[in-house]
Amino acid sequence: MLTLEKFEEASDAVLNVTLETKLRYSEYFTAQTGNKVWFKPENLQYTGAYKIRGAYYKISTLSEEERARGLITASAGNHAQGVAYAAQVFGCKAVIVMPTTTPLIKINRTKSYGAEVVLYGNVYDEACAYAMELAEQNGYTFIHPFNDLDVAAGQGSIAMEIVKELPTVDYILCPIGGGGLCAGVATLAKMLNPKIHVIGVEPEGANCMQLSIEKGEVTTLPNVNTIADGTAVKTPGDLVFPYIRDNVDEIITVADDELIGAFLDMIENHKMVVENSGLLTVAALKHLSAKGKKVVAILSGGNMDVITMSSVVQHGLIQRGRIFTVSVLLPDKPGELVKVAQVIADEKGNVVKLEHNQFVSINRNSAVELRITLESFGHEHKEQILAALEENGYRPKLVKPNL
Repeated sequence: MLTLEKFEEASDAVLNVTLETKLRYSEYFTAQTGNKVWFKPENLQYTGAYKIRGAYYKISTLSEEERARGLITASAGNHAQGVAYAAQVFGCKAVIVMPTTTPLIKINRTKSYGAEVVLYGNVYDEACAYAMELAEQNGYTFIHPFNDLDVAAGQGSIAMEIVKELPTVDYILCPIGGGGLCAGVATLAKMLNPKIHVIGVEPEGANCMQLSIEKGEVTTLPNVNTIADGTAVKTPGDLVFPYIRDNVDEIITVADDELIGAFLDMIENHKMVVENSGLLTVAALKHLSAKGKKVVAILSGGNMDVITMSSVVQHGLIQRGRIFTVSVLLPDKPGELVKVAQVIADEKGNVVKLEHNQFVSINRNSAVELRITLESFGHEHKEQILAALEENGYRPKLVKPNL
Protein backbone atom coordinates (compact mmCIF):
# COMPACT_ATOMS: atom_id res chain seq x y z
CA MET A 1 0.00 0.00 0.00
CA LEU A 2 0.96 3.62 -0.43
CA THR A 3 1.51 4.81 3.13
CA LEU A 4 2.89 8.03 4.55
CA GLU A 5 5.90 6.07 5.84
CA LYS A 6 6.62 4.74 2.34
CA PHE A 7 6.35 8.24 0.86
CA GLU A 8 8.71 9.62 3.52
CA GLU A 9 11.22 6.85 2.83
CA ALA A 10 11.00 7.46 -0.92
CA SER A 11 11.37 11.23 -0.49
CA ASP A 12 14.57 10.72 1.50
CA ALA A 13 15.93 8.15 -0.97
CA VAL A 14 15.48 10.23 -4.11
CA LEU A 15 17.58 13.03 -2.67
CA ASN A 16 20.59 10.89 -3.66
CA VAL A 17 19.88 11.34 -7.39
CA THR A 18 17.60 14.34 -7.90
CA LEU A 19 18.36 18.00 -8.45
CA GLU A 20 16.42 20.55 -6.44
CA THR A 21 13.56 21.80 -8.61
CA LYS A 22 12.22 24.78 -6.71
CA LEU A 23 8.85 26.20 -7.69
CA ARG A 24 8.92 28.95 -10.30
CA TYR A 25 6.29 31.66 -10.11
CA SER A 26 4.75 32.58 -13.47
CA GLU A 27 3.72 36.20 -13.86
CA TYR A 28 2.59 35.46 -17.42
CA PHE A 29 0.18 32.62 -16.57
CA THR A 30 -0.95 34.36 -13.40
CA ALA A 31 -2.07 37.27 -15.57
CA GLN A 32 -3.57 34.95 -18.19
CA THR A 33 -5.60 32.76 -15.82
CA GLY A 34 -6.55 34.85 -12.80
CA ASN A 35 -4.88 32.33 -10.49
CA LYS A 36 -1.45 32.50 -8.85
CA VAL A 37 0.55 30.01 -10.89
CA TRP A 38 3.77 28.21 -10.06
CA PHE A 39 5.59 25.53 -12.04
CA LYS A 40 7.36 22.48 -10.59
CA PRO A 41 10.14 22.21 -13.25
CA GLU A 42 10.95 18.50 -13.35
CA ASN A 43 12.12 19.12 -16.92
CA LEU A 44 15.29 20.43 -15.28
CA GLN A 45 16.17 17.13 -13.59
CA TYR A 46 19.50 15.57 -14.53
CA THR A 47 17.78 12.99 -16.76
CA GLY A 48 15.38 15.63 -18.09
CA ALA A 49 12.29 14.27 -16.29
CA TYR A 50 10.77 13.25 -12.96
CA LYS A 51 11.06 9.53 -13.79
CA ILE A 52 14.42 9.18 -12.03
CA ARG A 53 12.50 9.43 -8.75
CA GLY A 54 10.35 6.32 -9.13
CA ALA A 55 13.04 4.31 -10.91
CA TYR A 56 15.69 4.97 -8.27
CA TYR A 57 13.39 4.30 -5.32
CA LYS A 58 12.08 1.08 -6.87
CA ILE A 59 15.59 -0.24 -7.58
CA SER A 60 16.67 0.70 -4.05
CA THR A 61 13.99 -1.63 -2.66
CA LEU A 62 15.20 -4.65 -4.69
CA SER A 63 17.36 -7.40 -3.24
CA GLU A 64 20.95 -7.87 -4.37
CA GLU A 65 19.84 -11.02 -6.21
CA GLU A 66 17.09 -9.16 -8.11
CA ARG A 67 19.53 -6.45 -9.17
CA ALA A 68 22.19 -8.97 -10.15
CA ARG A 69 19.82 -10.65 -12.64
CA GLY A 70 19.72 -7.40 -14.60
CA LEU A 71 16.86 -4.96 -15.00
CA ILE A 72 14.47 -4.49 -17.90
CA THR A 73 11.72 -2.00 -18.60
CA ALA A 74 9.66 -0.51 -21.40
CA SER A 75 9.36 3.22 -21.89
CA ALA A 76 8.69 5.98 -24.39
CA GLY A 77 11.85 7.61 -23.10
CA ASN A 78 11.82 9.28 -19.70
CA HIS A 79 11.40 6.18 -17.53
CA ALA A 80 14.01 4.57 -19.76
CA GLN A 81 16.53 7.23 -18.81
CA GLY A 82 15.52 7.03 -15.17
CA VAL A 83 16.06 3.27 -15.01
CA ALA A 84 19.28 3.45 -17.04
CA TYR A 85 20.73 6.14 -14.79
CA ALA A 86 19.61 4.46 -11.55
CA ALA A 87 20.97 1.10 -12.77
CA GLN A 88 24.30 2.80 -13.45
CA VAL A 89 24.30 4.17 -9.88
CA PHE A 90 23.64 0.69 -8.47
CA GLY A 91 26.09 -0.95 -10.88
CA CYS A 92 23.65 -3.34 -12.56
CA LYS A 93 22.72 -4.16 -16.15
CA ALA A 94 19.72 -2.46 -17.75
CA VAL A 95 17.82 -3.38 -20.92
CA ILE A 96 15.28 -0.84 -22.18
CA VAL A 97 12.58 -1.62 -24.77
CA MET A 98 11.38 1.56 -26.48
CA PRO A 99 8.71 2.10 -29.16
CA THR A 100 10.14 2.63 -32.64
CA THR A 101 8.58 6.12 -32.64
CA THR A 102 10.68 7.30 -29.67
CA PRO A 103 12.55 10.58 -30.36
CA LEU A 104 16.24 10.08 -31.08
CA ILE A 105 17.34 12.29 -28.19
CA LYS A 106 15.67 9.92 -25.70
CA ILE A 107 17.24 6.85 -27.32
CA ASN A 108 20.73 8.35 -27.31
CA ARG A 109 20.46 9.67 -23.78
CA THR A 110 19.33 6.25 -22.56
CA LYS A 111 22.29 4.59 -24.24
CA SER A 112 24.62 7.20 -22.73
CA TYR A 113 23.83 5.85 -19.25
CA GLY A 114 25.09 2.42 -20.28
CA ALA A 115 21.77 0.73 -21.02
CA GLU A 116 21.07 -1.66 -23.90
CA VAL A 117 18.21 -0.27 -26.02
CA VAL A 118 15.80 -2.47 -27.98
CA LEU A 119 13.32 -0.76 -30.33
CA TYR A 120 10.00 -2.57 -30.70
CA GLY A 121 6.36 -1.68 -31.48
CA ASN A 122 4.67 1.58 -32.40
CA VAL A 123 3.32 2.47 -28.94
CA TYR A 124 4.30 1.91 -25.33
CA ASP A 125 1.89 -1.00 -24.81
CA GLU A 126 3.53 -3.07 -27.58
CA ALA A 127 6.99 -2.31 -26.24
CA CYS A 128 5.90 -3.29 -22.73
CA ALA A 129 4.53 -6.66 -23.83
CA TYR A 130 7.82 -7.43 -25.57
CA ALA A 131 9.84 -6.34 -22.52
CA MET A 132 7.87 -8.77 -20.37
CA GLU A 133 8.65 -11.55 -22.84
CA LEU A 134 12.36 -10.75 -22.64
CA ALA A 135 12.17 -10.66 -18.84
CA GLU A 136 10.64 -14.15 -18.84
CA GLN A 137 13.20 -15.51 -21.30
CA ASN A 138 16.28 -14.03 -19.64
CA GLY A 139 15.33 -13.83 -15.99
CA TYR A 140 15.53 -10.04 -15.85
CA THR A 141 13.81 -8.07 -13.07
CA PHE A 142 11.05 -6.00 -14.66
CA ILE A 143 10.68 -2.37 -13.54
CA HIS A 144 7.25 -1.16 -14.59
CA PRO A 145 7.15 2.53 -15.59
CA PHE A 146 3.90 3.28 -13.79
CA ASN A 147 1.94 0.23 -12.58
CA ASP A 148 4.07 -0.29 -9.46
CA LEU A 149 3.41 1.18 -6.02
CA ASP A 150 7.10 1.63 -5.19
CA VAL A 151 7.55 3.56 -8.43
CA ALA A 152 4.44 5.63 -7.61
CA ALA A 153 5.83 6.34 -4.12
CA GLY A 154 9.03 7.66 -5.67
CA GLN A 155 7.09 9.92 -8.01
CA GLY A 156 4.99 11.10 -5.09
CA SER A 157 8.07 12.75 -3.59
CA ILE A 158 7.18 15.65 -5.90
CA ALA A 159 4.09 16.35 -3.79
CA MET A 160 6.19 16.30 -0.63
CA GLU A 161 8.44 19.01 -2.08
CA ILE A 162 5.53 21.11 -3.38
CA VAL A 163 3.73 21.15 -0.02
CA LYS A 164 6.93 21.89 1.91
CA GLU A 165 7.69 24.86 -0.32
CA LEU A 166 4.10 26.11 -0.73
CA PRO A 167 2.04 24.79 2.22
CA THR A 168 -1.00 26.83 1.16
CA VAL A 169 -1.23 25.35 -2.36
CA ASP A 170 -4.86 24.99 -3.49
CA TYR A 171 -4.52 23.09 -6.79
CA ILE A 172 -1.92 20.68 -8.17
CA LEU A 173 -2.07 19.84 -11.88
CA CYS A 174 -0.44 16.55 -12.81
CA PRO A 175 0.02 14.82 -16.20
CA ILE A 176 -1.39 11.31 -16.61
CA GLY A 177 -0.04 8.62 -18.92
CA GLY A 178 -0.30 5.26 -17.20
CA GLY A 179 -1.00 6.86 -13.83
CA GLY A 180 2.10 6.31 -11.68
CA LEU A 181 3.00 9.98 -11.26
CA CYS A 182 -0.55 11.12 -10.63
CA ALA A 183 -1.29 8.26 -8.21
CA GLY A 184 1.76 9.12 -6.13
CA VAL A 185 1.28 12.88 -6.20
CA ALA A 186 -2.48 12.81 -5.54
CA THR A 187 -2.31 10.24 -2.75
CA LEU A 188 0.45 12.01 -0.83
CA ALA A 189 -1.07 15.45 -1.42
CA LYS A 190 -4.35 14.29 0.13
CA MET A 191 -2.48 12.72 3.07
CA LEU A 192 -0.66 15.98 3.74
CA ASN A 193 -3.69 18.20 3.18
CA PRO A 194 -7.08 16.78 2.15
CA LYS A 195 -8.15 20.23 0.94
CA ILE A 196 -5.66 20.25 -1.93
CA HIS A 197 -7.53 19.89 -5.22
CA VAL A 198 -5.64 17.49 -7.52
CA ILE A 199 -6.37 17.58 -11.24
CA GLY A 200 -5.03 14.97 -13.65
CA VAL A 201 -4.42 16.04 -17.25
CA GLU A 202 -4.43 13.74 -20.30
CA PRO A 203 -4.18 14.26 -24.06
CA GLU A 204 -7.55 14.07 -25.84
CA GLY A 205 -6.15 11.33 -28.05
CA ALA A 206 -4.95 9.15 -25.16
CA ASN A 207 -7.48 9.62 -22.35
CA CYS A 208 -7.35 6.07 -21.00
CA MET A 209 -7.57 7.13 -17.34
CA GLN A 210 -10.51 9.47 -17.88
CA LEU A 211 -12.41 6.69 -19.64
CA SER A 212 -11.49 4.20 -16.93
CA ILE A 213 -12.74 6.53 -14.18
CA GLU A 214 -16.00 7.07 -16.06
CA LYS A 215 -16.52 3.30 -16.44
CA GLY A 216 -15.35 2.47 -12.92
CA GLU A 217 -12.73 -0.01 -14.11
CA VAL A 218 -9.46 -0.12 -16.02
CA THR A 219 -10.33 0.32 -19.69
CA THR A 220 -8.16 -0.06 -22.79
CA LEU A 221 -8.37 2.42 -25.65
CA PRO A 222 -8.54 0.89 -29.16
CA ASN A 223 -5.71 3.24 -30.23
CA VAL A 224 -3.93 6.42 -29.20
CA ASN A 225 -3.23 9.50 -31.29
CA THR A 226 -1.31 12.36 -29.73
CA ILE A 227 1.94 14.31 -30.09
CA ALA A 228 2.43 13.81 -26.33
CA ASP A 229 4.43 10.59 -26.79
CA GLY A 230 5.29 10.26 -23.08
CA THR A 231 1.61 9.90 -22.20
CA ALA A 232 0.50 7.87 -25.23
CA VAL A 233 -0.77 4.92 -23.20
CA LYS A 234 -3.68 2.65 -24.14
CA THR A 235 -4.21 0.97 -20.76
CA PRO A 236 -3.68 2.63 -17.35
CA GLY A 237 -2.15 0.67 -14.47
CA ASP A 238 -4.57 -1.47 -12.50
CA LEU A 239 -2.49 -1.14 -9.30
CA VAL A 240 -2.46 2.66 -9.38
CA PHE A 241 -6.01 3.05 -10.69
CA PRO A 242 -7.72 2.87 -7.24
CA TYR A 243 -5.43 5.60 -5.90
CA ILE A 244 -6.32 7.93 -8.76
CA ARG A 245 -10.00 7.09 -8.48
CA ASP A 246 -9.95 7.92 -4.75
CA ASN A 247 -7.63 10.93 -4.70
CA VAL A 248 -7.89 12.80 -8.01
CA ASP A 249 -10.70 15.36 -7.98
CA GLU A 250 -10.98 15.88 -11.73
CA ILE A 251 -9.42 14.84 -15.04
CA ILE A 252 -9.02 17.40 -17.84
CA THR A 253 -8.12 16.53 -21.42
CA VAL A 254 -6.36 18.90 -23.81
CA ALA A 255 -6.01 18.88 -27.59
CA ASP A 256 -2.65 18.61 -29.35
CA ASP A 257 -3.11 22.13 -30.77
CA GLU A 258 -3.17 23.47 -27.22
CA LEU A 259 0.18 21.80 -26.49
CA ILE A 260 1.70 23.57 -29.49
CA GLY A 261 0.59 26.94 -28.13
CA ALA A 262 1.80 26.03 -24.65
CA PHE A 263 5.27 25.24 -26.01
CA LEU A 264 5.56 28.75 -27.46
CA ASP A 265 4.33 30.25 -24.18
CA MET A 266 6.98 28.41 -22.16
CA ILE A 267 9.82 29.22 -24.57
CA GLU A 268 8.97 32.89 -24.92
CA ASN A 269 7.92 33.68 -21.34
CA HIS A 270 9.97 31.25 -19.24
CA LYS A 271 12.88 30.30 -21.52
CA MET A 272 12.25 26.62 -20.77
CA VAL A 273 12.02 23.62 -23.10
CA VAL A 274 9.16 21.39 -21.97
CA GLU A 275 8.19 18.27 -23.92
CA ASN A 276 4.62 17.77 -25.09
CA SER A 277 3.56 15.52 -22.20
CA GLY A 278 4.97 18.02 -19.73
CA LEU A 279 2.94 20.76 -21.42
CA LEU A 280 -0.36 19.07 -20.58
CA THR A 281 -0.59 20.91 -17.27
CA VAL A 282 0.40 24.22 -18.89
CA ALA A 283 -2.41 23.91 -21.44
CA ALA A 284 -4.82 22.87 -18.69
CA LEU A 285 -4.29 26.13 -16.78
CA LYS A 286 -6.69 27.88 -19.16
CA HIS A 287 -9.37 25.25 -18.51
CA LEU A 288 -9.64 25.95 -14.77
CA SER A 289 -12.91 27.52 -13.69
CA ALA A 290 -11.46 28.57 -10.31
CA LYS A 291 -10.01 32.06 -9.82
CA GLY A 292 -7.70 33.49 -7.19
CA LYS A 293 -6.26 30.09 -6.26
CA LYS A 294 -2.65 29.04 -5.72
CA VAL A 295 -1.95 26.56 -8.49
CA VAL A 296 1.12 24.39 -9.09
CA ALA A 297 1.51 22.78 -12.51
CA ILE A 298 4.01 19.92 -12.74
CA LEU A 299 6.27 20.13 -15.81
CA SER A 300 7.06 16.43 -16.03
CA GLY A 301 9.87 16.47 -18.62
CA GLY A 302 11.90 18.36 -21.18
CA ASN A 303 13.31 15.67 -23.44
CA MET A 304 12.27 16.95 -26.85
CA ASP A 305 14.39 16.32 -29.93
CA VAL A 306 15.40 19.31 -32.05
CA ILE A 307 13.40 18.19 -35.12
CA THR A 308 10.19 17.95 -33.08
CA MET A 309 10.99 21.27 -31.41
CA SER A 310 11.42 22.98 -34.79
CA SER A 311 8.15 21.55 -36.07
CA VAL A 312 6.22 22.59 -32.95
CA VAL A 313 7.59 26.15 -33.15
CA GLN A 314 6.61 26.47 -36.82
CA HIS A 315 3.12 25.08 -36.26
CA GLY A 316 2.71 27.33 -33.22
CA LEU A 317 3.64 30.47 -35.14
CA ILE A 318 1.22 29.52 -37.94
CA GLN A 319 -1.51 28.68 -35.41
CA ARG A 320 -1.18 32.12 -33.81
CA GLY A 321 -1.10 34.02 -37.10
CA ARG A 322 2.50 35.06 -36.64
CA ILE A 323 3.62 33.30 -39.82
CA PHE A 324 1.40 33.05 -42.90
CA THR A 325 1.68 32.75 -46.68
CA VAL A 326 -0.38 34.77 -49.11
CA SER A 327 -0.69 34.38 -52.90
CA VAL A 328 -1.30 37.37 -55.20
CA LEU A 329 -1.44 37.67 -59.00
CA LEU A 330 0.51 40.48 -60.65
CA PRO A 331 0.74 41.94 -64.17
CA ASP A 332 3.87 40.79 -65.96
CA LYS A 333 5.68 44.12 -66.10
CA PRO A 334 8.56 45.81 -64.24
CA GLY A 335 7.92 47.50 -60.88
CA GLU A 336 4.94 45.38 -59.69
CA LEU A 337 6.98 43.52 -57.06
CA VAL A 338 8.09 46.83 -55.57
CA LYS A 339 4.46 47.99 -55.26
CA VAL A 340 3.43 44.86 -53.34
CA ALA A 341 6.50 45.13 -51.12
CA GLN A 342 5.61 48.73 -50.30
CA VAL A 343 2.06 47.82 -49.26
CA ILE A 344 3.45 45.15 -46.91
CA ALA A 345 6.14 47.49 -45.57
CA ASP A 346 3.57 50.21 -44.84
CA GLU A 347 1.67 47.71 -42.68
CA LYS A 348 4.86 46.66 -40.84
CA GLY A 349 4.79 43.12 -42.24
CA ASN A 350 8.11 41.29 -42.39
CA VAL A 351 8.80 39.19 -45.50
CA VAL A 352 10.32 35.80 -44.69
CA LYS A 353 10.29 34.24 -48.17
CA LEU A 354 9.21 35.03 -51.76
CA GLU A 355 8.26 32.61 -54.54
CA HIS A 356 7.89 34.18 -58.00
CA ASN A 357 6.18 32.12 -60.74
CA GLN A 358 5.88 33.69 -64.22
CA PHE A 359 4.26 30.66 -65.83
CA VAL A 360 0.98 30.49 -63.92
CA SER A 361 -1.02 32.07 -66.79
CA ILE A 362 -0.69 33.33 -70.36
CA ASN A 363 -2.77 36.40 -69.47
CA ARG A 364 -0.12 39.11 -69.10
CA ASN A 365 -2.41 41.19 -66.85
CA SER A 366 -2.30 38.46 -64.18
CA ALA A 367 0.55 36.32 -65.41
CA VAL A 368 2.77 36.24 -62.33
CA GLU A 369 1.90 34.48 -59.10
CA LEU A 370 3.74 35.84 -56.09
CA ARG A 371 3.70 33.75 -52.91
CA ILE A 372 4.87 35.73 -49.91
CA THR A 373 5.55 34.18 -46.51
CA LEU A 374 5.22 36.86 -43.87
CA GLU A 375 5.84 37.37 -40.18
CA SER A 376 3.24 39.35 -38.25
CA PHE A 377 2.43 40.16 -34.63
CA GLY A 378 -0.63 37.90 -34.58
CA HIS A 379 -4.06 37.38 -36.11
CA GLU A 380 -5.14 41.04 -35.88
CA HIS A 381 -1.96 42.25 -37.63
CA LYS A 382 -2.29 39.47 -40.22
CA GLU A 383 -5.84 40.59 -41.09
CA GLN A 384 -4.62 44.18 -41.31
CA ILE A 385 -1.98 43.19 -43.91
CA LEU A 386 -4.50 41.14 -45.91
CA ALA A 387 -6.97 44.06 -45.88
CA ALA A 388 -4.30 46.43 -47.19
CA LEU A 389 -3.45 44.06 -50.05
CA GLU A 390 -7.17 43.77 -50.89
CA GLU A 391 -7.61 47.56 -50.87
CA ASN A 392 -4.75 47.84 -53.36
CA GLY A 393 -6.43 45.42 -55.76
CA TYR A 394 -4.29 42.32 -55.22
CA ARG A 395 -7.06 39.89 -54.14
CA PRO A 396 -4.82 37.94 -51.70
CA LYS A 397 -5.43 34.23 -51.07
CA LEU A 398 -4.08 32.48 -47.99
CA VAL A 399 -2.13 29.30 -48.73
CA LYS A 400 -0.41 26.79 -46.46
CA PRO A 401 3.10 28.01 -45.61
CA ASN A 402 5.93 25.93 -47.05
CA LEU A 403 8.69 26.69 -44.53
